Amino acid sequence: MNIDSKIYVAGHRGMVGSAIWRALASKGFRNLIGKTSQELDLRKKEDVAKFFKEERPNVVIDAAARVGGILANNDYPYQFLMENMQIQNNLIDYSLKTDVQKFIFLGSSCIYPKLALQPLKEEYLLTGALEPTNEWYAIAKIAGVKACEAIRKQYGKDYISLMPTNLYGPNDNFDLRTSHVLPAMIRKFHKAKLAGATSSEPVELWGSGSPLREFLYVDDLADAVVFALENQFSDNLYNVGTGNDLTIKELAIMIQRIVGHTGEIKWNSIKPDGTPRKLMDVSKMENAGWKAKIGLEEGIRKTYDWFLANQQSFKEVKI
Repeated sequence: MNIDSKIYVAGHRGMVGSAIWRALASKGFRNLIGKTSQELDLRKKEDVAKFFKEERPNVVIDAAARVGGILANNDYPYQFLMENMQIQNNLIDYSLKTDVQKFIFLGSSCIYPKLALQPLKEEYLLTGALEPTNEWYAIAKIAGVKACEAIRKQYGKDYISLMPTNLYGPNDNFDLRTSHVLPAMIRKFHKAKLAGATSSEPVELWGSGSPLREFLYVDDLADAVVFALENQFSDNLYNVGTGNDLTIKELAIMIQRIVGHTGEIKWNSIKPDGTPRKLMDVSKMENAGWKAKIGLEEGIRKTYDWFLANQQSFKEVKI
């Protein structure tokens, strides 16, 4: 790639897409294309076809998806399956049809089986049953991975899939109805801290707190995407993470301390825990030459600072 390559970042206003946009701009790439969902509905085949015919990007980075936590996945399974497949199918198919030379597909660690051996290796894909609480999203993402693999095999194009672990950072979703665990904790602890008269109110969190999770600051993922853009990879699927995890209870205590909440944490064990553990084997990516740089505590502090600066603009997400 050179700095004049025309790069389309699908989903450029989301947490992941905006981080990728910042990373590309900071590296000097100056021919970036971004379209809002109002300007281009990626679910509509005809609109996507028209866009690719007119713009003819050299590179496509697919950071567009319908995302959410356990509650959102459970309540809207059809939307999580169908809309994600519509988005990625249109992007992948028209990239192929218009001779896009490099395509980077972004997925999620949820593509791997619920009870797969830890840490999760790329080769574990499709070797067991998925976690039921997010299988709809996972199935869509698996289809995207296999579509890129098929194009790579049949047409010899440089289409690769990066599977990040749990992401967080600036522009995250802090809506308690649809957010993931880390931003939800930040908002809950902050709200309880402000509500307490003399000390913080108690905070209720879902599950037992025992599941183990890995978290990656979104700017690290963006750095991995730029690395993948600038290098030729020998395979089609790569995990992106830190290679380290902690329990949800340990995460809660860390966020509580950073936010400054001093009240009690109550664990609602009636609510689902999800997958017992999700730790990524990141050796393939490290062998390729990339490694995460931002530690969890540093990343949470940066995210909380962004939350404080932007909390007045948060809106509830209507599904």
